Amino acid sequence: MAGKNFSGKQMSEAFINSAFLALSGGFQDAYTYNTRNEVFSNAQTGNVVLMSQHFMTGDWKAGVRYLLPLIAFVLGVFVADQIQMRYKYARRLHWRQGILLAEIVILFVVGFIPHSLNMTATILVSFACAMQVQTFRKMGGYSYASTMCIGNLRSGTAAFSHYLQDKKTEQLKQAAYYFGIIFLFAIGAGLGGNLTEHFGIHMIWISCVLLAISFLLMFEEGKEHELLHRNITEAKKGERKE
Repeated sequence: MAGKNFSGKQMSEAFINSAFLALSGGFQDAYTYNTRNEVFSNAQTGNVVLMSQHFMTGDWKAGVRYLLPLIAFVLGVFVADQIQMRYKYARRLHWRQGILLAEIVILFVVGFIPHSLNMTATILVSFACAMQVQTFRKMGGYSYASTMCIGNLRSGTAAFSHYLQDKKTEQLKQAAYYFGIIFLFAIGAGLGGNLTEHFGIHMIWISCVLLAISFLLMFEEGKEHELLHRNITEAKKGERKE
């Protein structure tokens, strides 16, 4: 099957790949909050709360500061979905790798954007984050999010609750996957918060490095796709000869 690692799962769904995505996701959120005027790039629920609070008090300028990343997030999801539909069967580069490459470029550019353009930087990070969360939605066969925690926390807790009832190893494994991703997200956020406070806006490039590792890991998936395509082609040729 295409893109499988030793456990039989696609590399894009492998825990090791999800780990680097979660580290990057946490790093990005802490980065924009700590260095870009306390606006979240990933945690859009927080942005909705703060936006509504400011709008209700008549502080429209402050409210818009949280509205624009929301719009950017919506656009990021839309663009990623369009890329998937158009390039899902591309052979030269897996469409998920294309998304990662675009995200890396965007975040690299963000590292050069000065504090005077903090809103622009946050909008770009939100857009990139949305593409990531739309593109990578499975981990070991389980639905998850690499840039936020609430869904993972719910799913992990539910899986553990079911394990206590049914005593199925698969349920415990599922819970471990979810809580592992939450832990890695927290590590990324902690690193992002502390490094950006001490070393400034260029630290977003660490997120680029984490995403680049994920990008390279997925070349294994591309090789498997090519092998699968070759096997199917040869099988069809054999059928015609018969």
